[in-house]
Amino acid sequence: MAEIPPQMDSQYRGQEHLFNQKPPGIAKESQDNDSKPLPKGVVLDKDGKPCRTCTSVASWRALTRQARAESSSTSTPTTSAPVAAPATSSPSATPADCPPDVEALGRCTWTLLHSMAAAYPETANSEQQNDMRGFLKFFSRLYPCWVCADDFQTWMAHPSGRNQPKLKGRAEFGWWMCEAHNEVNRKLGKKEFDCRFWEERWRTGWKDGRCD
Repeated sequence: MAEIPPQMDSQYRGQEHLFNQKPPGIAKESQDNDSKPLPKGVVLDKDGKPCRTCTSVASWRALTRQARAESSSTSTPTTSAPVAAPATSSPSATPADCPPDVEALGRCTWTLLHSMAAAYPETANSEQQNDMRGFLKFFSRLYPCWVCADDFQTWMAHPSGRNQPKLKGRAEFGWWMCEAHNEVNRKLGKKEFDCRFWEERWRTGWKDGRCD
């Protein structure tokens, strides 16, 4: 890897999912004969409805446009004057007070997880290790994007045991979290982060002083 650490903020933009390569809930190209195929990238929740926190904002907007078009085509024509369509924002300009899509949720989640690793004790006692182990266990069950949550659980439960959280202290936990993130980067074809620099990125700040 390059000696100069990559810029993580730009590296993490555009991630489709936290811990999945091909979500099982992605809508198929062909569905029932009575319904149109859903836009590419739309992920269905376990109840069969579109999952907003599992879907990118671009795919969600495509779904919304499709629904509006279908509604317009089936409505009864009237003689009233046409109403101008509301202005739409550009795909990259999502208002800050809108629900997060899968990408925004993922970026915020990685910030939280890496920051927790950075704040972890240098040497953790048994209670601290159990607390963090319990957090990761329930986090992997309750994460809003269910396909991401399922994939994280599967990754941690690798038969070899190699992906179990390393919790003896900050150094190994921070490295483990970095490797977990790189697992996602590999699946998504993203550049991996050099884990030797995880602490500068998430705890102390870069040595060149850019964070001071």
